[in-house]
Amino acid sequence: MAGEDCVRKRQSGSTTTCKSPENEEMQRRPESERSFQNSSNGRVDVDHVITRKMQLIAEAEQLKPAFMKEVDSHFTEFVNSLVAKSVLLDSSSSASLFPASCSEKELHKAKTLRAPPEHGKIFTARRSLLDELFEVSHIRTIYHMFIALLIVFILSTLLVDFIDEGRLVLGFDLLVFVFGKFPVVFCTWLCMFCATVIVPYNLFVWWAQGYCSSSHRVIRSLFYGMLFTLFQTAGLGFGPTYIAVSYALPPASRFIVILEQVRLVMKAHSFIRENVPRVRASVKDKSSTVPIPRISQYLYFLFAPTLIYRDNYPRNPMIRWGYVATKFAQVLGSLFYAYYIFVRLCIPQFRNSSQETFNLRGLVLCIFNSILPGVLILFLVFFAFLHCWLNAFAEMLRFADRMFYKDWWNSTSYANYYRTWNVVVHDWLYYYAYRDFLWFFGKKFKAAAMLSVFTVSAAVHEYVLSICFGYFYPVLFCLFMCFGMVFNFILNDRRKGPIWNVIMWTSLFLGQGVIICLYSQEWYARQYCPMENPTFLDYLKPRSWSCHMKM
Repeated sequence: MAGEDCVRKRQSGSTTTCKSPENEEMQRRPESERSFQNSSNGRVDVDHVITRKMQLIAEAEQLKPAFMKEVDSHFTEFVNSLVAKSVLLDSSSSASLFPASCSEKELHKAKTLRAPPEHGKIFTARRSLLDELFEVSHIRTIYHMFIALLIVFILSTLLVDFIDEGRLVLGFDLLVFVFGKFPVVFCTWLCMFCATVIVPYNLFVWWAQGYCSSSHRVIRSLFYGMLFTLFQTAGLGFGPTYIAVSYALPPASRFIVILEQVRLVMKAHSFIRENVPRVRASVKDKSSTVPIPRISQYLYFLFAPTLIYRDNYPRNPMIRWGYVATKFAQVLGSLFYAYYIFVRLCIPQFRNSSQETFNLRGLVLCIFNSILPGVLILFLVFFAFLHCWLNAFAEMLRFADRMFYKDWWNSTSYANYYRTWNVVVHDWLYYYAYRDFLWFFGKKFKAAAMLSVFTVSAAVHEYVLSICFGYFYPVLFCLFMCFGMVFNFILNDRRKGPIWNVIMWTSLFLGQGVIICLYSQEWYARQYCPMENPTFLDYLKPRSWSCHMKM
């Protein structure tokens, strides 16, 4: 209709401006767009498009800090409200436990009571951190850089062998050696696993079934506790160690046996530790049923990538077999990565180390030359085991809680590093060593509890290395108990600046260099300087300090 009115006005000779909806919209547009449209004349003004695009990018960059600040504030409010609700929930539960009729003295006494140790870890469905980070292209590029470095190691090895031998040498003698006598390893693992399935479960069932009607519950508990301790020390403790030493298993094969030994000991302890308080509580409440887990639940726990027992865990709805294959392929790739690191960076350096006398200059050069392979081995152990291996088994078992580690690389304190590097083992030490220690002796002895946890962890690490390498050289134990304890108190959680993260990484690099250097020197010294009739003290004395070959 507006168009018809405009036509009539033109025919009558009126000079009034006709404002159709299209003209009004054109007038409302910004001057820049109108000038762009007028100047283009049907052709695209490239310079104007680029200028406008740059203006939009600049505006977006200006809005980004405000947007991120707003998101951060809302997220902080959400977390604070969540914490407040949990506190209210705890207070309401405690109010239901202690009614208003209780006196203030009784309430104060209840507050000072030690927390029950059975209130432990809560499992929830969550992904591993690296799986989330690898969705970011920048982080995935770092992963690609490590793959490129592996390709460089392979090419370097092949070219050097071709120049030296005149042909391509594709043998993997080192891998064949370190994983030798695999049938013995498999039979040993099968015996350990079957014993862990049968003995702890049946001991617990026999104890639980007769505990309610027993008139001597303390004696019964002590008897079955002694049987369980005997199985842990003699069956799982002495047996696999004896086989590893008497059969002279190579290092990697010993690692498999001893690490599985430690894992099964920790799992059996968790199963008993979590279920005994439930049986005692049911007897105290005069319940008609005794809470005995099914054997299928215990079997699932033995394979699950956790050391904390629960009857049920959060489960995923399906298994992604492609994800499982990818993780096992990454484990295999990490194994070959470690092979090339030792072939190119470690063996050439330490093969002739026994030709030189032990001196300070050689030790310092050895430590700093060992930092690169030490750090690469650290990354490979973390990626291959804590990420790939555990995620593969978690996926096959539909185990949904994948927090096997946290962002340990961002740690500004060693206290946080110990908590986030290996969450699976840390949870076991926290709930069954640290918290149980405080539950028995009181919260006044937190320093003693921390010292006991450090001692247990250092002793187990040194035990594993001593059995696997075939000699006692307590480098790792000294680093744990001396520098680890000192750094734990100096680099504590109050250190938040980025400089502390730099200090932590520097000390971690030096520590890896010390470990690789000293253990490798001792390995080759014992190969090149054997003793005919060694005494017990000869096994304890470092051979690398005195070994000197005259070529």
